[in-house]
Amino acid sequence: MLVKTRMFCKKIMLLLWRTNSHISRMYSIESKKVLDQQVALVIGSTHGIGLSIARRLAQDGATVLLNSRKQENVDRAVRELTAEGLNASGTKCHVGKAEDREKLVETALKRYGKINILVCNAAVNPFMGPLLETTEEIWNKVFGVNVTSHFLMVKLVVPHMQKEGGGSIIICTSFAAFRPHPYLGAYCVSKTAQLSLTQVLAMALQPMNIRVNGLAFGIINTSFSDVLTNTHEKKKEIMNYYGITRIGEPEECGGIASFLCSPDASYISGENIVVSGGSHVRL
Repeated sequence: MLVKTRMFCKKIMLLLWRTNSHISRMYSIESKKVLDQQVALVIGSTHGIGLSIARRLAQDGATVLLNSRKQENVDRAVRELTAEGLNASGTKCHVGKAEDREKLVETALKRYGKINILVCNAAVNPFMGPLLETTEEIWNKVFGVNVTSHFLMVKLVVPHMQKEGGGSIIICTSFAAFRPHPYLGAYCVSKTAQLSLTQVLAMALQPMNIRVNGLAFGIINTSFSDVLTNTHEKKKEIMNYYGITRIGEPEECGGIASFLCSPDASYISGENIVVSGGSHVRL
């Protein structure tokens, strides 16, 4: 009887081990270093979605250059990633200023000698209210950062990607480009412009073996979206408006960005992929 009990216990233990191993494989991400030896320049990358993208690129083997308008944010983010054993450094940059953009590219080349990946994630939205109350100053600021600075960053980086035989560019936009919010007028229009920018750049850079894709993020749990979700009532209202059951997390944005920069996406360019928890199906 004792022998049979022991045999039964061993079978149960084996079954539990196999089950746990299967669950572990389902929910763990084993990096294959698909971006090994790649240098990634991620614009607006010291918090939220930008930092999560930078982290995932580094986890998959890339060396990442972080940047932000404030040096203390850069230092904090670099400490965070390097403490995780990731290859990352940073520098201060206001992407809306020409001299800062040029210095950023020069810094990347001086430190690493090349640029293979560019992620344009910087964005501003200084006003929430009726569209016709948007001032010319606010309109120009929104388009200056959200559209113009991205285009000019691409222009600076492309010649260096050409020297490497190609590269990958990601324009971070928003699903608000597909389904605008009446109180986010200038922001939504700028994000719609990014959709076209992505496609036109993809056509222009295809002969250079440079792929360009857009990621249209939905409502993600970051400080940027606090204005929409900082109270229970606002959160419920915005979720009902967009037809979603929960708010996304920044960590859910990095994987798709890394994929688009990897060899697995070598035949994907000019796409605007929506990462919004399914809200786009209600459009």
